Amino acid sequence: MQLTVGEIVEGKITAVKDYGVFVDLGEGKSGMVHISEIAQSYVSDIREFVKEGDLVKLRIMNIADDGKISLSIKRAMEQKEAPRPERREKRTYTPKAPAVVDSSYVWTAKKSDSDSFEDMMSKFKATSDEKFSDLKRKNPDAKRSRRSGGIR
Repeated sequence: MQLTVGEIVEGKITAVKDYGVFVDLGEGKSGMVHISEIAQSYVSDIREFVKEGDLVKLRIMNIADDGKISLSIKRAMEQKEAPRPERREKRTYTPKAPAVVDSSYVWTAKKSDSDSFEDMMSKFKATSDEKFSDLKRKNPDAKRSRRSGGIR
């Protein structure tokens, strides 16, 4: 039996572990279904969904060079669901004209590509210090908290 990626096969669960289930595919081949590939919903306990000896339909997700076969139960079930509606055509984004506050002025963002990193940092520090001094003036009891590494 030749297995190919994407193929839907049937197998028998031989072992249930906390991280996934092992499935016998027949002809001496087996694979594993990771816990994330068991069901469409969140799975906290695999045993709520499957048990040893169950026959399940599986989709072959990957066949590694070393022969390990990755399987999925939830992706095999996608085949049974009703076909999805056709995709709508993509809409293209058309930017709106800038809002006019005053008929004589339209706000636009400044682009100052000529500023160096040091210039931007010094402007940021000046603005930050200014805002902090304003806060101190409004609330003179406020102190900047310092985190200490030890226990007080």
